[in-house]
Amino acid sequence: MKRRHNKRREFSKIIVCTVGAVTIAVTVFTCVMVWRTSNTEALAYLIPAIFGEAATATGFYYSKAKTENRIKLRRQYGDLVDKEE
Repeated sequence: MKRRHNKRREFSKIIVCTVGAVTIAVTVFTCVMVWRTSNTEALAYLIPAIFGEAATATGFYYSKAKTENRIKLRRQYGDLVDKEE
């Protein structure tokens, strides 16, 4: 019998997915509460805070992907990658 090994998700992808889900949940919750209470004060605090967190997670993910791609290209093409920059 052969065991199938499930490929584990990368930790950075888990962070991005979690932050994305929390961002959507907070945005929906805020919109519902604004609609029910007719009070828009929450928009000034919750929305910028949660989207700031999402921007930070996205920036981290892109930075990590850039570094991984540089390593991969350096293995494939050698030092030519660094000389072009």
